[in-house]
Amino acid sequence: MKEILREIGMIARALDSISNIEFKEYDLTKGQYLYLVRICENPGIIQEKLAEMIKVDRTTASRAIKNLEMNGFIEKREDRHNKKIKKLFPTEKAKGVYPFIKRENDYSNSVALEGFSHGEVETIFTLLQRVRKNIEKDWEHVKKGNKRNY
Repeated sequence: MKEILREIGMIARALDSISNIEFKEYDLTKGQYLYLVRICENPGIIQEKLAEMIKVDRTTASRAIKNLEMNGFIEKREDRHNKKIKKLFPTEKAKGVYPFIKRENDYSNSVALEGFSHGEVETIFTLLQRVRKNIEKDWEHVKKGNKRNY
């Protein structure tokens, strides 16, 4: 069996490393740009939904969100109907950095997919979505405190 997940992991770590270096000048530390992008694209998102979207546990998300808030990238606002719910919104500082992060993402995509036909890109995308959906089942299962049977 081919080590597909190793390849995916190497790609993800390389891109994460590049991003962490390039976003350092914007005071974005390890992985925070992932949260920032999702908040900019989904203003008013709640922390739980954000964690689910990025596929991290609540504690990890909470730490990143706290740092983004302390560094002036996001703000929490109470929900009008339920004061317990805190919605996350990008600040002007975040909105200023977002286009740079988006350009970096677009560039990384173009580099990664260089030499592939449109059809191949569509196939890769479709297959990776299927891989993600397969993994999500286990992620949900383990997240609830269960063990996988291997």
